[in-house]
Order: sequence, then C-alpha cells, then structure tokens
Amino acid sequence: MSHATSPVLVIHGGAGVIRHDMNPAKEKAVRAALTKALQDGYAQLKAGKPAIDAVTRAIAVLEDDPNFNAGRGSVFTHDGKNEMDAAVMEGDSLSAGAVAGVQRVKNPILLARAVMEHSSHVMLVGEGAEAFAKEQGIALADPSYFRTEERWQQLQRALKEDAEKKPHAERETAMHFGTVGAVALDSQGHLAAGTSTGGMTDKHAGRVGDSPIIGAGTYANAQCAVSGTGWGEFYMRTVAAHEICMRVSMLGEPLQRAAAEVINQEIPSMGGNGGAIALDSNGTIAMPYNTQGMYRGWIGADGVPHVAIYDDEPDPSNHQPAPASSSQQD
Repeated sequence: MSHATSPVLVIHGGAGVIRHDMNPAKEKAVRAALTKALQDGYAQLKAGKPAIDAVTRAIAVLEDDPNFNAGRGSVFTHDGKNEMDAAVMEGDSLSAGAVAGVQRVKNPILLARAVMEHSSHVMLVGEGAEAFAKEQGIALADPSYFRTEERWQQLQRALKEDAEKKPHAERETAMHFGTVGAVALDSQGHLAAGTSTGGMTDKHAGRVGDSPIIGAGTYANAQCAVSGTGWGEFYMRTVAAHEICMRVSMLGEPLQRAAAEVINQEIPSMGGNGGAIALDSNGTIAMPYNTQGMYRGWIGADGVPHVAIYDDEPDPSNHQPAPASSSQQD
C-alpha cells in the first residue's frame, strides 16, 4: 500500500509567450484562468481523488477558456476548421487514452480519458472518435462554438502570407506554439499526465502533433509525469516526454536536470523549441522552456496557487541553479 504524500498539481497553457504582445486585460484573464484551473484541479486531490481527476479537471478549465489553444480557443487549419488532439496517461498502471483530429468535441481531454477507461484502444481519431464520444455521452458542440475572432484573424494573416510566399510573421504562427497540459501527484503517490491542443495555425488538414502521441507530448510512469508544449514534430522525433521520464526512472537523473537536458538542449539542437512541465513521485517540479515565457502554474502542500508567465518570474525550476549548457534564449 502506498504511503500518503502531499498532493501536487502543475499546469501549463503553452510556451512562446511574447511580453510585448500581451495587453493588460489579456494577461489578467490568463492569470485568472490558470489560477482557476489550479484551484479546481487541486480540489480533486484534496478530496482524496486520484491524480487523473485533477489532471482532467484542470485541463477542462483551460479548454473552456478561449485564451488558450485548446478546446474553445483552438486555432484553425489551412481549410478554416478546428482539429483538436488530446491525451491522458496514468503512471501507476501505464494506462493511456488519446484522440486526434476531432472537430466537435467540447472537451477533448474528457474523450481521451473515456478512450482510456472505456475502450480497448489507446487512440481514436476523427469521425470514429466523435462517434465514440456520442456513445460515451461526451458533450459535442457545433463548430461555431470553437470559432473565436482572434484565431480566425490569425489564420487570415497566415493565408495572406502563404499567398505572397512570405514566412509567417506572427511568432505564434511561425513557431507552432499553443497547448495546455497538467501533471499531478495524488495522496497515494500516483502520477498522471494530460495534454490538449488545437495544433498550429494554418496546419495541413489531418496534421497531428505530439500532444496525443503517448511518449512524445504526454507520458507518465510510476516515477515521472510530463506534458509538453512546443514544436510538435521535434517532440515526436525525440519522444521527448518519454525521454525525460526514462532519464529519471532508469538512469536516476534528477528531474530538473533530465527535463532541462531534453527541452533546452536536445530539442533545440535539432532546430525545435518549446517547453514542458514535469513532476516526479517525490513532488519535485520542473518547468523548462527556451522561449521568452510559458504560461505555467503549480500548487502543492501550502494549498496556494502560484502562476507565472514570463522568464523573469520565479518558478520551481528557474529559481534553482540552471543546468550546464541549458538554453533560455528566445
């Protein structure tokens, strides 16, 4: 029987934050949403519920908020549609569920959990995933629910640049950022991870990134849980989330060093960038990223939600000595 431990919840709302792009009203709304996600998710842990409950609850809060590229705030494909991906994983059992390319699922993270708990599969995609959502009573929404003017205008600017054969000027478009995720440790010492995303603006129809790929953008075992955010193709090629956890559980590396080596060294060395949140079975938190900022938050034994956005705001990773050769450049 596992010994009791202090529950911990860690969340992210995407890397690639640029300070001068953030107006005060949006920053306030983002910080409030991150705080609510932490409070709602942590309430599950305080009630003695498993880590997966905290993960899915926190992510659902962010999926419902149009400020984040997941659920309601998802970006548009080149064809002007929303295609969403999500995954969850429980560390103790290695159970996992994922969905990709869904267009009408209000909370993709809940459908990913349903795939894990109520099917014999790990991943369902497109129409098949939505048919399963109907069977499971997972809420669907009209495509208009996911349409926000901000995301639509991002696509229009990207399409104009495509037509003029220009590189994408917007950082969020050009650098493929935008994901939400959570990792949690419950009172029984069990870990879980989850990630949800709308993908990248102007992506090819049917493109799937790292978020729903178990081991790439989402992974958990008995010692480690990870959710990533960044240029998905590189997270898939490095199997980033799994790589971090293998360094911890098989090589005995400290979590913060393992996470920083993968996110700030291995991925940039290939031309990618982004960030991640990670949590180990001792409650140690890592939040590496190599951009100007990452929406992030954490809550632990003190029961107080902590939220940060920019790279000059302290968090459980960056107030520690930085690993050698780690990159924090934009």
